[in-house]
Amino acid sequence: MAGIGHNGGPSMAAGHGFRKVAWSRARAALLPSLPLEIVRLRVKRAERLGLPYKTYATVRAVTGHDIVGFLFSDNALGMHRAGEMPAASRARLAALEGAARRLVAVHGASAPQAWVEPGLIDAAGLAPSLATPWRAARDNLRALARQADVPVDGLVVVAATALEREWSATAGLGGTIARDVMFPG
Repeated sequence: MAGIGHNGGPSMAAGHGFRKVAWSRARAALLPSLPLEIVRLRVKRAERLGLPYKTYATVRAVTGHDIVGFLFSDNALGMHRAGEMPAASRARLAALEGAARRLVAVHGASAPQAWVEPGLIDAAGLAPSLATPWRAARDNLRALARQADVPVDGLVVVAATALEREWSATAGLGGTIARDVMFPG
């Protein structure tokens, strides 16, 4: 007699060998096998986005879509006022030109459009605050994606705080990447 929480071990009933083979094949079928050339293209795409391949592949596997834009918080960029961006953030955004759209959600700014800088930031909008109702936060983030002509499931949040990490789930975005992944060191 098996104890509580014990599954009793493998079944010794007839058909055990068949069930084991069927289960193994079913699990193997769940894992995609991509042609080598597709893997090479995706590795190059990850490099162009400046992401580790594992991070890129994870976002791609979860959403089923490519990353076409990044939504940075002003915190993740280290910005405190429009135009005042650390050199590392400026270089990172410039490197993304042509590879992905660059959006920024600004906390407490009266005119987020003043943050748009051609060649660095494609679109800007207000970041949801702690007091922003969920529906309004979702609508604001989705409106920012529409403004930049980016599909919401292709937009990845680059977050510096726990509140910002929730934006992806709130608006149905493609995922969240920690600031340290985009700005290592």
